[in-house]
This record gives sequence, C-alpha cells and structure tokens, in this order.
Amino acid sequence: MLVVVGGHSRNIGKTSVMAGLIRRLKDRKWPAVKITQYGNEVCTQHGGGCGCEPDPGQPFALSEEYEPNQTDSGRFLASGADRSFWLRVPVGGLPGAAKSVRKILAQSDNVMIESNSVMELVQPEVFLMLLDFSCQDFKASSLRFMDRADAFVVIDNGINGSMWEAVARGVWDHKPRFMVTPPNYVTAELTGFVRSKLSAASPP
Repeated sequence: MLVVVGGHSRNIGKTSVMAGLIRRLKDRKWPAVKITQYGNEVCTQHGGGCGCEPDPGQPFALSEEYEPNQTDSGRFLASGADRSFWLRVPVGGLPGAAKSVRKILAQSDNVMIESNSVMELVQPEVFLMLLDFSCQDFKASSLRFMDRADAFVVIDNGINGSMWEAVARGVWDHKPRFMVTPPNYVTAELTGFVRSKLSAASPP
C-alpha cells in the first residue's frame, strides 16, 4: 500500500502530516521517503541554497536516516517509521531516480512518501494534499496533480477561501476535506479516512 502526502507550497506542514499518519497507523510498519527537488539555487525544502545536491556527476542522491532526530527524515523515525529515506533530485529529474523509488516500494508492503512530483511515477492507494489558504505560493507540481488528490487536508487558520487566482475553487469543493489545527496536523477523522482507503484497496 502506498500513501503520498503533497502540498501546494513548501514549509506548510507536509512533514507534520506524514509524521502524524505514521504515528497513528504505526501497525502498518511504514518505510518513509522524503523527496526534495533542487535547482536554480532554490531548494523546495528550505527555499534557498541548502547544499542538498549530490556529488558532481551524480543525477540524484539517496540517503537513509538511522537515528531519530530533528531532520525531516529523523522525525519520521521518531514517529515510528521502520526506515526513513531522503531522496534529492534536480527539478524535473525525478524520472532519473525512478528505479531507486520502485526498489523501495518493492521491498515493503506499505510505504509513505512526501512529494507531489512522485505522482508522475506512481498510482498510490491514497494521495493527500495539504492546503494553507494563508500562503500565497502555489507550486506548479501541486497544480499539475491536484485533481488526483483523494482528499485535502486544510489548515484551519480562519481563512476559508482561496487567494490563488490560477486555481479554480471547484478543484477541491467536491472532495473530502479535513480541517486541522497546528500543531495537531492529523485528526481521528483523517486517520479513519486513510485507514478505510487502505482497507478497501487490500486484497481479500
């Protein structure tokens, strides 16, 4: 079973959503993968140059975290993930790492991935997209895959309407929406939704 957690911008809580789901669905024994894209001196994780690029001549970098810590991949372990990986690829270069992504998927019954762009490679059982209406930024990869979301996780900050001119409100109006209030990014209702989707997709 594969769960993908995406979001319309960086630093809005995607890692917190994923860590919360891992914690609440710990019985599924999740390996976790965070995918970071870099390019044009901007990192989608940090918003600037961060040194996450692989060594010169390497198309991507894949590392495994072994100890719980304050990094995103370390937070997944702290939440109960069985293993935790960090994949760094150039913007538009994810297909070059497809073999490595599929190897991780093949090694486990359940995998959770934080990424929008991985949707060009996989068909997950559950794809959640995090929305924060107070954040003006909207990544192109989010818009590209938004209609494939099974549900939207919406940060409850008192702003209920979109300020994104290029995004039609109807994209999320007719799909399940789960309101969350930080620091609690995962509710019992959201957990139940994901668990039911996974159960429905499991072979009898």
